[in-house]
Amino acid sequence: MTSPSRQKKGAFAFRPSLARLVTTKRLLARIVLFFEQLLPPLMPVLSVIAFYLSASWFGLFRSVPDWLRILLLIAFAGAFLVSLLPFRTLRWPRIAEADRMLEERNGLPHQPVTVQEDEPAFDTPFGRALWREHQTRMAEKIAALDAGLPRPDIAAHDRFALRAVPALLLVTAFGYSLSINGGSIRDALQAAPEQVVSDPAVRIDAWVTPPSYTGRAPIYLTADGSEQAPISIPQFSGLTVRVSGGKTAEKVVFRKANGEAQDISVQADTKPQQTAASGSEQPTAAPASQALVAQTHMMKLQENGALEVNGRRWSFEVLPDKAPEIAFDGLPKRSVNGALEIAFTVKDDYGVQEAHAEIVPVETDPTATPLYPLPEYRLDIPRRNARDAKGVTSRNLTEHPLAGKRVRITLVAKDAAGQTGRSPPYEMALPSRPFNEPLAAAVAEERQVFALDTRKMPQAIALNEALTIRPEETIPKLTNYLLLESALARMKLARGEDALKDTAQYLWEIALGMEDGDLSLAERKLREAQQNLADALDRNAPDAEIKKLMDELRKAMQDYMTELAQRMQNAPMQPNQNAQNILRQQDLERMMDQIENLARSGNRDAAQQMLSELQRMMNNLQAGRPQRGQQSQENSEARKQIDKLGEILRDQQKLMEQTFRLDQQLRDRMQRGEPDMGENDPLLDEMNPGENGEPQDQQQGQQGKEGQQPSDQMTAEQLREALKHLRAQQDALGKQLGELQKSLGEMGMKPGPGFGQAQREMEGAGRELGQGRGQPAVEGQGRALEALRQGARDMMNQMMQAQQGQQGQGPNGQVGQGDQNGRDPLGRPRRTQGPDFGDNSVKVPDEIDVQRAREILDAIREKLGNNPPQEMERRYLERLLDIQ
Repeated sequence: MTSPSRQKKGAFAFRPSLARLVTTKRLLARIVLFFEQLLPPLMPVLSVIAFYLSASWFGLFRSVPDWLRILLLIAFAGAFLVSLLPFRTLRWPRIAEADRMLEERNGLPHQPVTVQEDEPAFDTPFGRALWREHQTRMAEKIAALDAGLPRPDIAAHDRFALRAVPALLLVTAFGYSLSINGGSIRDALQAAPEQVVSDPAVRIDAWVTPPSYTGRAPIYLTADGSEQAPISIPQFSGLTVRVSGGKTAEKVVFRKANGEAQDISVQADTKPQQTAASGSEQPTAAPASQALVAQTHMMKLQENGALEVNGRRWSFEVLPDKAPEIAFDGLPKRSVNGALEIAFTVKDDYGVQEAHAEIVPVETDPTATPLYPLPEYRLDIPRRNARDAKGVTSRNLTEHPLAGKRVRITLVAKDAAGQTGRSPPYEMALPSRPFNEPLAAAVAEERQVFALDTRKMPQAIALNEALTIRPEETIPKLTNYLLLESALARMKLARGEDALKDTAQYLWEIALGMEDGDLSLAERKLREAQQNLADALDRNAPDAEIKKLMDELRKAMQDYMTELAQRMQNAPMQPNQNAQNILRQQDLERMMDQIENLARSGNRDAAQQMLSELQRMMNNLQAGRPQRGQQSQENSEARKQIDKLGEILRDQQKLMEQTFRLDQQLRDRMQRGEPDMGENDPLLDEMNPGENGEPQDQQQGQQGKEGQQPSDQMTAEQLREALKHLRAQQDALGKQLGELQKSLGEMGMKPGPGFGQAQREMEGAGRELGQGRGQPAVEGQGRALEALRQGARDMMNQMMQAQQGQQGQGPNGQVGQGDQNGRDPLGRPRRTQGPDFGDNSVKVPDEIDVQRAREILDAIREKLGNNPPQEMERRYLERLLDIQ
């Protein structure tokens, strides 16, 4: 072997790339030589493994006794260890062997690889040059070296080709292992299964019936149990095994995944025949008769396992049935008439069968004895898409005593397998019926007191007696008073659950009669008719019953609409009531016809869904019912603010006129140059509050009748003082405007920019008045009035938009007859409710108009100062200057 210190010699010394190439080729050649040594001794090892696998797949280990199975296992293990002995002679090839293999397999003469490591025998300059030239020529042949693939020459070690025997045997055994009698590799390591002898005279018919709610077809099992993979079936599927023929009764066993065996009992309907056969007059013939009778075994599959009967086996993989899921789709809300509306989402593997809302009170008294059970709230689930569906259900629970109390609502869904799913609870106040009559609300409260706890009947009686203390003041109708007295007598005499329920129902009817009269009774009949039809559709009632219930629904609907129309005849039209909010009788008739047609055609799901929509529409139809006091309660605060704004506008207008008159009189005094007329100032008495805190307007009116104003007797200095006294009134108006803006903000309205500008102009006018300058004050007050009118228009627009947002707009964005942009059908402006803030067509004079009016007044004063000769002309000019 050449020393490493001599590797970089010859052509390798001045050609490093050639040296690296040769090093790589040598490594590959040594690997090829190693595999040529490895493959021949590896053949016995592979043969032993092939024989073991063949014996396992042919089922040899499961068919022999345990002692022979263990002996064979030991023999295979010994043969495997012996086959490993030739591997002791393996060694890593040397470099010289690799060089020789490269030169031989590449057909290189003169040993071009080895010559690079040699040295010439005679070290002379000519010999060294000649030897170097020879190494260079040989190095050029090294670039095409190739180690090739291993050539183990197995045929030299196996001259009879016995290596093909285990290979063919392995392929055949693998194909046999796929049959029902094939073995497994684990058979050698476990005890042989119990040998079951199959009776060919026994006939087995077995099938699996999935639950009907899954919608899957039955699965029939093969007679020989040739299914290799486990059979996937839904949970709670029914397994039926029918055994007939043979001389003895077959044992049917279901073996669970944990190895536990469970005998499947015989169905009861086959036992009487067996008993009759065993009780015959020939006892010796009983076993034969019993064997000839077909036996049916049935069980429910709830977990993985295998069916074993007559030496045959079927494996099952049970697909678990998950519990349903249900959740709120948004928050529960109250409809217009007080019904509870719940939107929900539901999901299940095979569909939800039933769902309801569980409503329980938040605060409960364990010792209380409620008169009624908890409210029932069934959710309407679409049948066609019950696996993943959304729905909305509206139920009227205002009659239940829990209405108005804090409750906890939990949605519960149940599938056909009996499994339940629950949603997270939600707390809210259960919607109650809105009573506009205080007396009706008090009667409903009496009923609620003892209906929630019958022990509180004395408290309910005390409430009833309190209502009749002064009947002439609190109960205007004699009928209502007599009803309360009769209810009091019933409450005192009520004993037992039935009597208490009758009394509670009587009180509820009294409250509804006081509130709506016959309309509430018609509404109850309509709700009962809708519920009866919904129940009939849910249980797939016959067409005759559906037709009868539809007729009852039409009659109840007609009675309800008649009562509602009578109530609305004498009721005032609500503002912004447009065409979209009106439900016509033809629309209701069309919907009921569609419900009946869908039910008759067999599409009960669509009929039930349309009936639910009809119920929701009727619950929200209350928006058009006249309810006394409701509109005034909603708009009382807004009306109050509108009136307050109107007062500010009137006071500001009056103050501006008063300021203008004083300013004109002051200018007139300045032009005439009249001396002071005294210290008494009648105008101060008019400006200052009197003894009762009210202005002296009456004195001014009386003096005005005589043709003279108090300021006519005032000097210029007194007029300036009077202007200064007006500042308090201007500041008070600014303060009132600020309070108005604050109140609007509390109502959820945004004060317009006009109010802010008006307040700033008022402050500026107040400062001018404090300095006794009337002309700038009048200009500021005029701008303040214009800003106030603009702010009033903005406030009214916000109120109208809010009201339209609550009641909706008509089709194509057009408003109904109740609005028409504030004009009547002839196009004339309607009379407004509250103060009139002016129209866009009414313009306030701007600064140019004010200057022009001032010039005209100055010309009149100048002409009047020239002392006209005629008395009539002078009085005419004075009347022009007198601003009433």
